[in-house]
Formats: sequence, C-alpha cells, structure tokens
Amino acid sequence: MTIPRENKRPILPPSEAGRIHSLDNRHKEEVLSFLSIRPLNTFIMSSWIRDNGLESSLNRGSFIGYRNAARLEGVALIGHITLFETENDAALAAFAARTRECAWAHTVVGRAERVDRFLGYYSQGHAQPRLVCYDLLFQKRLTSIVETVPALRLAQSEELELIAPIHAQTAVDESGVNPMERDPGGFRQRCERRINQERVWVAVEDGEVKFKADIVSDTPEVIYLEGVYVSPEHRGNGYGARCMTHLTNQLLKRTKSVCLLVNRANEAAQACYKKAGYEFREYYDTLYLQTSAQNPA
Repeated sequence: MTIPRENKRPILPPSEAGRIHSLDNRHKEEVLSFLSIRPLNTFIMSSWIRDNGLESSLNRGSFIGYRNAARLEGVALIGHITLFETENDAALAAFAARTRECAWAHTVVGRAERVDRFLGYYSQGHAQPRLVCYDLLFQKRLTSIVETVPALRLAQSEELELIAPIHAQTAVDESGVNPMERDPGGFRQRCERRINQERVWVAVEDGEVKFKADIVSDTPEVIYLEGVYVSPEHRGNGYGARCMTHLTNQLLKRTKSVCLLVNRANEAAQACYKKAGYEFREYYDTLYLQTSAQNPA
C-alpha cells in the first residue's frame, strides 16, 4: 500500500547544503555524545557505531552530519536502512534529499512525527514509498517473575539453516521483500554474523525452532529486539510471552531497557508483549522505498 501525500514545504536554498558533511571515525565520540541525548530514539545508530565505527561496509550506508558553526544539529545513516536524529527541519530536509539520491536506500525508520516530515521533503522530488508501516515502540525496564523456558538459549552457528528461513519470512511479512531471494549470500552472511556475535536467541525442540528473537542493537542504555518469531502451534497459549519475559530478564542484567517495534495492526503480537511486561512508549513509522539498485557494499 502506497500512501499518497501532498506537501508544500519549500525546498531548501543551496546555502543550506553547505552544512552537510561526511562523518568518519574522528567524529565518533562527538556523534555518540549527540546521540546519547535521546537514547530511546537513537539506539540503532549508537549500537552500530559502537560495533562497526562510522566507516564500515557493515553499516550498509554512510553516516553524515549536519552542523552549524558550533555544534552538530543532526546525524543520519543514509543507505539500506536510513536512520536520522535531528530536531532541525533544515537538517531533516537535507537528509531526505540525500536519501532520495541514494539508489539502494530501502527503508526509513523513525519517530512517526519526524518520519512524516521527512517524507514531505523526500517526496518533493515526486518519489513516493512503495509501502508505509505504522508501528508502536514498546519498552520494558524492570524484570518480572516468570516460569523460565529451559530450551531458551543463544543460537549456535550450525543452526544457521534453521534460523535464516524464519528470519527471512519475518522480513517478507513486514516488507513484502524476501532477502533470501534478493541477496541470498549477503543475507546468510549477516545472519551468521549476528549468531556469532551472540545476538540471536532461540528455543529449539525436536530440531524445530519454537521461538526466535534477534538483538539488532546493544548499548548500556537500550537493547533493541527484532525478528521475534513464535511457532504456529505455540501462538496464543502464553509460550511467546514466557520466552519474551525470560529473555528480557536476561538482557536487563546488562542494559537499562529493552525495546522493540510492533505493527499497529498486529494485535496478537501486542498482547504477547504486554503480557511479557512491555509498555507502549512512542509511535514509529517505517517507510519502504522504491529501491532501484542493490547496495554495493
């Protein structure tokens, strides 16, 4: 579903473009300090910078900054996944223009109000997303008493072929694109890397995955989960909520909060997360763009 939007915001004058510059590892501490102001909105960028630095093909994009003479006013990762943090509309317009120029830009994720404004600037070039997903950011900050799930553990590298198809299907369900068809080699490499980083949790019984969750970003402030899966026979019986509670209890030993995004239309998933003690925090939007090229990284 493509969402048509009309937007009459003025295009920035050329002088504004001079405030944009590439970010490299010399800027790492400055950028992390800027992103730490609102950790619940910047957890993915902060984690990837900690993991990979500002210059790495693993980021699948490029970090850019927007500043006045004195300080940063915005930071963005422009690429396969586009993320941004700014309260400055001139910076937001500049980031949208750069995203429109990026042939392999696939997804834009952020707070609903900021993504809506981003889309207004992005669509000035008559570019429209092919799909808009409306999400809820859920968060949990305190542990809960729960019956543990003995089978829940970190995934092992030899389980890649069990895990990759499930992770791919969650992507299909959300975006309509199967990464195993679009980029099978790269997708498997990314799945394997995440397993080797000890960021994939599973419950496997009789050789079948009954539950899965991926840690996409990991900082002392926020751990962000994605790709949560519960096998069909365990849906609706509390198993998913027990796994989520058990997993979250483990993660809260090393972070202040755990969060995830859930589609606003997915009431079953919302009920599961609420049962596990998660609470609504903020509206998020995800834009799936009209991609014209593969990421060369």
